[in-house]
Amino acid sequence: MQTEMLEVFREVATQRSITGAAATLRYTQSAVSRQMAALESEFGARLFDRLPRGVALTEEGRCLLAHAEAVLDRLAAARREVHAVRDAVTGRLRVGAFATADAAVVPRAMARFRAEHPAVEVSLVEGLTARLLGALLSGDADVVLVNTSADRPFTDERFRLHHLADEPVLLAVRSDHPLARASLVRLADLPGEAWVAGSSRPDETLLGASARLGFAPRIDFVVREWTAKFGFVAAGLGVTLVPALAAGVVPPGLALLPLDPSEFPPRLVQAATLAGRTVPATVARFLATLHDETVATLRHVSPPAPSNLP
Repeated sequence: MQTEMLEVFREVATQRSITGAAATLRYTQSAVSRQMAALESEFGARLFDRLPRGVALTEEGRCLLAHAEAVLDRLAAARREVHAVRDAVTGRLRVGAFATADAAVVPRAMARFRAEHPAVEVSLVEGLTARLLGALLSGDADVVLVNTSADRPFTDERFRLHHLADEPVLLAVRSDHPLARASLVRLADLPGEAWVAGSSRPDETLLGASARLGFAPRIDFVVREWTAKFGFVAAGLGVTLVPALAAGVVPPGLALLPLDPSEFPPRLVQAATLAGRTVPATVARFLATLHDETVATLRHVSPPAPSNLP
């Protein structure tokens, strides 16, 4: 049975007239009559009494009308809800992001997105890249941010990547460090420096790209949390690399210095969704917002001028 037949039936019942229903629906009277006859045949019952003027529902017709209205109302509600999801008016958005993206870009993008789409439920999934990608695969996240060095881009056919920006890597030193006023730092400037890094293995840290060029950093302190890294640098215990997205949360007393990108290549900041899957409207809208916020944040990242150093 086609729902169109139920819509015609409801209109005939409302107007108590096949002629009136045909005029309202812009059908011919014979087309409406045929549909009502087909509906009566479908249910094996007379639904209308044909009167000299118009029609009247039989008891069977009144019974069907209640069900027809319920079906058509549910269908109309389903259309409204599907359109709302299609237009990102409602739904959910679960975003996974790495720590430095959570420092500024992701919350700004979320705040802007929620202001523009207040009926969408927005939530955050935290973790390292492997966990975030696992959440995406298991259906516990809708989009996740990943980052890799430009010399070793992320590749996995299970995921579709959406490029957001190339993120420079900066060097964080104490403001009284001999390099604090350098306009550009190269590997040749860093022999003998003590490093604060997230792992004792350089290839597992932001130092990986330069280590692959033959640089052998001396990692004195393994510190995984970014706030703690800054504390160690501020105490004069070493220097560390800082992704540009985290520049805004570096505390006073530290200087951020640009590095030679041929020796310290930028990170590729990308958003991942599942390959072969339709990107939901909420995710598509958020990706556009996230791209704008990422570009805007990186545009304003610049090491402080020497005169402003604490």
